[in-house]
Amino acid sequence: MTAARTRSDRPARQVRTRRIRFDYPVDSLDRHYVAGDLVMSHVVAVLSGTFPEGEDFFVRSVRHYADQITDPTLSKQVAGFVGQEVTHGREHRTLNDRLRQMGYPTRMVDRAVRKGLARNDRMVGPMVRLAMTAALEHYTASLAETLLTDERARALLGTSEVREMLLWHALEESEHKAVAFDVFQAVGGTEKMRIRVMRMVTISFLARVTSFTLMSMACDRSAYNPVRLVRSLAALRNSPFLSRELAQRIKAYNEVGFHPDDNDNTALIDQWTAELFGAEGRLADHLR
Repeated sequence: MTAARTRSDRPARQVRTRRIRFDYPVDSLDRHYVAGDLVMSHVVAVLSGTFPEGEDFFVRSVRHYADQITDPTLSKQVAGFVGQEVTHGREHRTLNDRLRQMGYPTRMVDRAVRKGLARNDRMVGPMVRLAMTAALEHYTASLAETLLTDERARALLGTSEVREMLLWHALEESEHKAVAFDVFQAVGGTEKMRIRVMRMVTISFLARVTSFTLMSMACDRSAYNPVRLVRSLAALRNSPFLSRELAQRIKAYNEVGFHPDDNDNTALIDQWTAELFGAEGRLADHLR
């Protein structure tokens, strides 16, 4: 077993809040906007549907302990984390409204997540909620790294505005991937609680995404085409989002002494910051 790393072992990372806006004009997206793939289009819509309420939960969980943070660097990162997550929630609500117009039940997903998190707020204490936030942040950061490093993952999203928005979201998830984790450690969270909560979150997260996806597909007439459905399900076997590498990256969280920065993504962040927001960055014109 390895000892948990301290903040002094790692370089400080800037977590910046970007004022950004995305637009999805009518007819700018195909019905199955993830490379025409039936299942993955619904999975991405479901994940987007969970984000607004999920991001609010993350912000509440971290803010609860903000006044206990004495490290000035971590305090700045918490402020950046909150700014980024609030913006993520807003932008996903805009996307979710567009997806709902296209027939995806994002409003139903949003309401179900809101009710589930409200029940969670009543049933578990703030430290467990913070541990849940750290665990779910590891999931989003792992998915983000797959999108940023695997061309196959990006190719699924074509050249649509959804791809650009998800690349921005992935970059910022990578920037703040350790913030909730560091707050959890700073306020006395234990390794035992962290790992136990991650196992609980894994079961809950996978069950919810699966059930919501099935409900979403049940509302799609294309899902009743057996040829198309089987073809889409078969394609999942080679999806970069179901790869062994991604599973191992997520599983690493359960090791004693784990820290998100054990996987140094500094070069990846620098690369995508320049590509998206450099002098000739693709999203520079989206900034407000």
